[in-house]
Amino acid sequence: MADISVQNLTKYYGDRPILREVSFDIRAGEKVAILGANGAGKTTLLHILTGRLPYDGGHVSLGAGKRAGVIDQMPDVPPDMTVEDVLRIAFRESDEIAAAMDALTDEMARKPDDASLLKRYAQLETRLELLGGYNRDHEIDRVCNGLAIPRAMRAQPFAQLSGGEKTRIDLARIILEQTDILLLDEPTNHLDMDAVDWLGRYLESYRGTVLIISHDRWFIDQCCERVIELHDCTCDFYNGNYSYYAVERERRRAEQRKRHEHELAEKKRLEATARAMHEHGTEHLAKRAASIEKRIARMTVTDRPKTDRRMTVTFGDPNYETEDVLKVRDITKTYDGRAVLRGVSFTIHNRERVALLGANGAGKTTLLKIVLGEETPDSGTVRKGVGLRPAYLPQQVRFADPHRDLIDTLIYDKDVSMQTARDRLGAFQFTGEEQRKTVAMLSGGEKSRLRLCELMYDPLNLLILDEPTNHLDLASREWIEEAVEAFDGTLLFVSHDRYFVERFATRVLYLEDGQLIDFTGSYSDFLQLRERGTLPAAQPAPPAAPRGRTAPTLDDVPKPPAPPKRTGGTKNLQKQLSALEREIAQLEGQAADLEQQMLAVASDSGRLLALMGEKETCDQTLEARMDEWEAVAAALEEMQS
Repeated sequence: MADISVQNLTKYYGDRPILREVSFDIRAGEKVAILGANGAGKTTLLHILTGRLPYDGGHVSLGAGKRAGVIDQMPDVPPDMTVEDVLRIAFRESDEIAAAMDALTDEMARKPDDASLLKRYAQLETRLELLGGYNRDHEIDRVCNGLAIPRAMRAQPFAQLSGGEKTRIDLARIILEQTDILLLDEPTNHLDMDAVDWLGRYLESYRGTVLIISHDRWFIDQCCERVIELHDCTCDFYNGNYSYYAVERERRRAEQRKRHEHELAEKKRLEATARAMHEHGTEHLAKRAASIEKRIARMTVTDRPKTDRRMTVTFGDPNYETEDVLKVRDITKTYDGRAVLRGVSFTIHNRERVALLGANGAGKTTLLKIVLGEETPDSGTVRKGVGLRPAYLPQQVRFADPHRDLIDTLIYDKDVSMQTARDRLGAFQFTGEEQRKTVAMLSGGEKSRLRLCELMYDPLNLLILDEPTNHLDLASREWIEEAVEAFDGTLLFVSHDRYFVERFATRVLYLEDGQLIDFTGSYSDFLQLRERGTLPAAQPAPPAAPRGRTAPTLDDVPKPPAPPKRTGGTKNLQKQLSALEREIAQLEGQAADLEQQMLAVASDSGRLLALMGEKETCDQTLEARMDEWEAVAAALEEMQS
């Protein structure tokens, strides 16, 4: 029996079709993702299923007696209602049942011999247990902890929350309601990575039916077993998660393209044969030609599949050779008495791809702003490598004049000719009439693409991204990823898009309680060790400097590191060993370079002393890394034996 049934659904906006004779069934217990480009009709479909939108043809129904929970159907609540009160709306039916049971208790006291009252009481008690009415406090705590809703927020008036916070509370409410069907439109928006992971795990074990609109590919992989793709007013079906869909869609396109080319070639062959027969001029051949032409007229050629345009350019400065791109030392930052960052230190090396992660409010954006010079730390230093040319792509990209078209924007911002502007826009997939759109008409993903188009011809060597895929549809996310892949330089980014992080990160900087966990490896490796509880400990905050002394600076001699902790099996130790070998090679190169510089400035005593200090620091760091390498190598040898 289908929990959701859609038959020949048709919907127009004015005279423009959005959905045309779309049909599908979703069986009880299925978890299905609805995918499609922006404007394909995903949210329209969801609104039709919830009864908020009328439709022009077909039939839509939910399973008989099934209750649906919708993430954005928030009931009207009084302005003084707290978050806790809103969460407890989920137990409204439980409250009604409990009240009915109390009334029955009184009636049974008056009529002790009435068996029907006892039977009715037992039925209500069973229903109350199914709704979790006896365990509501525990359930509220469990869901709030999973979705990162702190107790302080639960005491606040609901009306004072931001839009994103209200959405999170509403998601918690419908989970607590234990409905039979969940209809979720972008449920991972406004959630940090841990909360998204919790939601994915919850939906994996949820016994009801789930229909999700989401652009979070990792999340779809985690909890969906089927995909319905909306496009060109119709839909296609894929019996698998997002990873299956991505591969199968390309296979189907390749098959359709091959069929199109074969049928087109056959049609051209028959047309050439008919022409040749007519040219011979005999009556017999003319009849044969007419027969072939009738066959041609009946032929249909499969449409050529639409293909996503791909980037054909690379950008960045491939000749930038400074090894240490960014040195951050002992950064501390406090807001309203709360230490957001406490003694944060790290070094980013040339061509590393570093993900800066952490829960919402952990200080990621604050740290980015300090690195960019937009905020000043309470203490600590940020030192950029010689010749560093950074570029920043924020979450919300803005342009000086949004009423200029794309060509004029490039002409004014980058001082190029009209033809150069056209060529550059074409390379970034803005073609034809699109180039005459105003900036204000662009989507968020298109604005990010336009900013990257402006940046690509600059000699950049560090690209800093803050949530580059936030609120983008799948096509835009894939395109942004192609652009990032084309960047030949160092990458530092903040993202909640786990698919994006897994694709690009070769190192993870994780902020937690103001301190930093520095992990070299992929995001999936990081998650695996975190699950086991074997991640390296966060950097301890430095002790307060005695009075009369300044806080430690980059010029201080680094202390030898503690022996490395064993963080997993031989595979992980091999990775640590490889990372140390790369760092040792870099330090040796740096030491040799400093020696050459010292020879060149031998007559400049001031400069020579400064270089000698740098060389001493480099030598001590190199010695410490060699000691660390020996310890890891010994641990690896012990495990292998």
